[in-house]
Formats: sequence, C-alpha cells, structure tokens
Amino acid sequence: MSTTLDAPRTYVVRTLGCQMNVHDSEHMAGMLEAAGYVPAPSQDAASSRADVVVINTCAVRENAASRLYGNLGQLAAVKAERPGMQIAVGGCLAQKDRGTIVDRAPWVDVVFGTHNLDVLPALLERARHNERAQVEIAESLQVFPSTLPTRRESVYAGWVSISVGCNNTCTFCIVPHLRGKERDRRPGEVLAEVEALVSQGAIEVTLLGQNVNSYGVEFGDRLAFGKLLRAVGAVPGIERVRFTSPHPAAFTDDVIAAMAQTPTVMPQLHMPLQSGSDAVLRAMRRSYRSEKFLGILQRVRAAIPDAAITTDVIVGFPGETEEDFAQTLRVVEAARFSSAFTFQYSPRPGTPAADLPDQLPKAVVQERYERLVALQERISAEEHAGQVGRTVEVLVAEGEGRKDGATRRITGRAADNRLVHLTEPATVPSGPDRSAEELADDVARPGDLVTATVTHSGPHHLVADSAATGGTYRVRRTRAGDAWAARERARADGGHDHGATPAAGPVMLGIPARR
Repeated sequence: MSTTLDAPRTYVVRTLGCQMNVHDSEHMAGMLEAAGYVPAPSQDAASSRADVVVINTCAVRENAASRLYGNLGQLAAVKAERPGMQIAVGGCLAQKDRGTIVDRAPWVDVVFGTHNLDVLPALLERARHNERAQVEIAESLQVFPSTLPTRRESVYAGWVSISVGCNNTCTFCIVPHLRGKERDRRPGEVLAEVEALVSQGAIEVTLLGQNVNSYGVEFGDRLAFGKLLRAVGAVPGIERVRFTSPHPAAFTDDVIAAMAQTPTVMPQLHMPLQSGSDAVLRAMRRSYRSEKFLGILQRVRAAIPDAAITTDVIVGFPGETEEDFAQTLRVVEAARFSSAFTFQYSPRPGTPAADLPDQLPKAVVQERYERLVALQERISAEEHAGQVGRTVEVLVAEGEGRKDGATRRITGRAADNRLVHLTEPATVPSGPDRSAEELADDVARPGDLVTATVTHSGPHHLVADSAATGGTYRVRRTRAGDAWAARERARADGGHDHGATPAAGPVMLGIPARR
C-alpha cells in the first residue's frame, strides 16, 4: 500500500497461460505505468504485496479455473491486511466467465476481457471511486493491443503480434470464441514495431499469432506471411527472427523458402500435430492429415537441414481408440521432434468436443499419456545427443538457467532454440555481480552471443563445457548486451527504468513445460 498521499501506487501482473498472454501482460503493465503506477519491489511482487495485483488468466489449460481461484483465495488474505489494495482479473477466463468471477470471489475489484485491455486503469479508478466491483467485457476487439503502451522486462528480445484471433474451428479449442475472428496488422505497422525494438537494443523478435501463416487473410494476400518474414529479417540490426504458431493446413512452400533464404530467420519450427490419427484429426476439425503433416516436415528439413522442429500433441481425445493412439506414436517416431508439449485431453465447456460421445476414462488417458511422454523423452535424448560436438552460437538469457549459480554456468538459446547451459572460462571471477559493475569483455551479459562447443546433452537441454577444457569459447558483445548493462546500471543507481515505450521482452515465457 502507498505510504503517503503522493507516493505512486505499486502493481504486479501475474500471467497464466500462453505467449499471447505474456505479451498481453506486457501491455497491461505498460498501461499501468502510463497511468502513474510503478512496479512493486521484487520482494513485494513475489508475495503479491502491491497496491494493485492483476491476474491475466488462461482458459485453455485443464486446471485454469482452479489455478485462478486458488490465486484469488491467497490474495484475499493479503488484501485483508492491506486497506486500499485492488485485485483485477483479465484474460481468456475473464472473457469466458465474466460476472461469475465476482460471484465466487467478491473481493475482486475489476474484471476485464481479451478485447478491452485498454480499460484497465480506468476500471481500477472507477472501482476505487464507486467502492464496488467493475466488470466490463467487450464482445469484439476495441483497440489493437500492439498500439497500447508496453512494459517489457528484457531488452534483448521481444514479442511482436502480427494478428489476433483465429478463423479455425478446432473442436477442442475455445480460443476463437474468446479472442474472436482473425484480425491482421498491416505489414508497415509490424515493421515499425520491429524497428522500434531494434532502436531500444533488441536483436531478436518473435512474431506472434494464433495462426501466423494465415496472416494476410484480412487484406487478401495469402503469401503475406512469407513476405513479412523476409521483410522483418531484413530490418537492420535484427539478428534472430522466430515465429509461433503456424497451422499445418495453411503452411505453404513460400514460407519454407522465406525461412531458408533469410539468414536471420532461425532454423526452428513449432508445428502443432495434435494427433497422428486421421480419424481423430477429422473429429478435431484439423484440416490436414498425417501424411501431409509429415510431408511438410520433410520439405522443411530438405531446405533447412539443421532445423529443430517441436510440436503439440493431445492424448485421449473423445473416441480415440488404441489404434488411433498407435498411429500418433508412429507419426511422433517418424517426425523426430526435438521436443513436444504433450497434453491430456479434458473437456472445455463451450467447445464442440466437450459434447462428443465416448469421452475416455481418466486412467486410459493417463496410461497413453505416459507412453507418449516416454517415447518423446527417448527421441529428444537421441536428437540432443546428436548435437554433441557441434559448435553453437548462444544468445545469453536472463533467468533461463535455474541452477546457474550453483553450477557456475550461464544459459541461453542456440539458433535452433535449444536450451544451452555454458560453463564460463576459469578466468571469469566466480559469481560476478553482473548488474552493478562494468564487466570484462570475456564476461557475457544477457543479450550477448557466446560461441561454444556442445559437450554433452539431456532430453531437454544441451551443455557446452568446452571453456572448462580450454576449448572454444568466444563472447561477442552486442547492442542488446549494452542495453541490458545500461538498464542494470540505472537500476543500481536508484532509477527504475519505467518507460512504457516499446522495447524488447523475453521470448520463452508462459509456455507449458516440455514433456
């Protein structure tokens, strides 16, 4: 709670769900800061002791509602000790459940949806003035989120939305209902945001959309996404371009050509499979079949031999037989994914699949899920073992390696997006304070690029300990690392770096854990 009448109110935004939610949370933070709020100190943020706590919800995950109400239950106790504290709930579950959130958790002050992020500061003020909850859910997009102020926590990489919404009708998915029909940004607007990110120090961008390769449908250019990839990749200062997620039915060879011919587009592809059974794909309304899916992967690998391909798979869709599941296992074996996000099907109210007959027993779904995970773990381990001996260039990240302090390593992503833990040379002082002092040129900062040789691997990561034996280890300082160091010096000097202009943001937050 603010300690004086003049002290700015503090905030924290908690994010549940996907990359789109992570990026929406950046907009929420940007709008709050534009309205005069400041981020809560890290210790207060961790315990949600802020004047405003915003929960950006997901409606896709199985336990989305229980996670929300579990969070809200904890916040009720905090709020009871902090007069004037406000709690806001936004995102997909807020769009779906609307007024029932306040019914179940009457201590919530504000509920807003996916289509009206811009109203958050006004609703908070109205709730304070009226001393009652404010619920405002728009039925269609009011303001394109990318036009809103943005608060990005990292300066070396950023999300850039190219579209919102989805025109597909997958029977298991509630996203089109919650985010609406696809709306595309004009290419010039996307490029302007990328250029703004570069001016702030970013060297990597990830293009976001529910179905990125259908980009251009709104303005009638079915080849627009391939053109956009080439254009973004040509922006001066950009070194890495990624995108997520495409849909196999709309994935065309011109996109493969753009990936292969644009050096800054990384050799990485996330291609959701969902099921290897054609019968299940039909029931899911996924307008491709397993043969087409594998054909796409074959063409990608022919054009980009080093591409790392990841996927999503759902186990236990209604009516899935043991033979259907066996077909999924065969496709996964043939596809050789570097990793996969695997899910047990569970009904989502409001989706057609929730009303289908032949919902499978939990025990059957669990047993199949475990077999799929075991298969993919083996494949991932084999694929990663094939990387041992390769020399890779790693973009050093902030917060990616949970054990870096204990293992005396730094962590980042290779060009193909594999997670790499790197041992630093013995000449680098143990545990340097990277945020408060000038660092020697051989000390990599978040945003810098390190070249090292992979020495061993696991199913979910690579390790490059070549520096420990006097092998390859080269640090390339970048504008992104310079921007990170400048921000850290400002923080150490007592500045807060609260600007809400577009800058860069983390690229791997809010995704499900690899299985």
